[in-house]
Amino acid sequence: MQYDNILLTSPAEGVGAIQIHRPKVLNALDTKTMSEILNAMRSYDTDPTIRCIVLHGDERAFAAGADIRELSTSSAVQMMMRNPFSAWEDLRGIKKPIIAAVSGFALGGGCELAMLCDIIIASETAQFGQPEIKIGLIPGAGGTQRMTKAIGKARTMDMVLTGRTMSAQEAFEAGLISRVVPAAEWFNAAVTLAQEIASMPPIAVREAKEAVLKSFDLSIELGLEYERKSFYLLLTTDDAREGMTAFKEKRPPVWKGQ
Repeated sequence: MQYDNILLTSPAEGVGAIQIHRPKVLNALDTKTMSEILNAMRSYDTDPTIRCIVLHGDERAFAAGADIRELSTSSAVQMMMRNPFSAWEDLRGIKKPIIAAVSGFALGGGCELAMLCDIIIASETAQFGQPEIKIGLIPGAGGTQRMTKAIGKARTMDMVLTGRTMSAQEAFEAGLISRVVPAAEWFNAAVTLAQEIASMPPIAVREAKEAVLKSFDLSIELGLEYERKSFYLLLTTDDAREGMTAFKEKRPPVWKGQ
């Protein structure tokens, strides 16, 4: 497909990268951009040569929020009929791991999009926040829900009710992001991590991601039941047999994804 607002690259073996590319508006997320991101994610998800996905912006911004120009000209009814948030929720259906590589601003929709990813690698320059309150709105793509689950009620109330930003280090200490890296390394660090994940057995990676996500939707009892069923399923795979055999033979395993 041809895209207008994103760029696709393959920075390493097994890794597919999606760059949000709207530099004039700090990568603001409009409906078209989110649709393109979703389509690219789905393409990578069905590509057997891609085992991990990196989503990123540029040095100035991952994404500085929703496109206010689009929001300001839309009525509530138009938004409900158009359902622009459907693409956001559809991203949850991507089976392969997604790493958000964040430099600069990840605000509003940008913060919400990063939180939709499985791992967040952030430059020490990164800033996270949900400033919607400052324009008379609240987060609409999961900010009140995912942030609360990530950093707790008290910190989320502080962020959402004041619209203040959180530094990369504060976000790391709060549990919002996975790693903080030097400014010059934010993208390469994400690609290196993606390569490491891509080198793992793909069926196990997929099941592990799904099991962790289920913890947000299920009780502890049902979550444990799901985890055990996935564990038993993996015992039937060629990769599990290869992994255990390689361990006993003290050699690197060769994964087949079977």
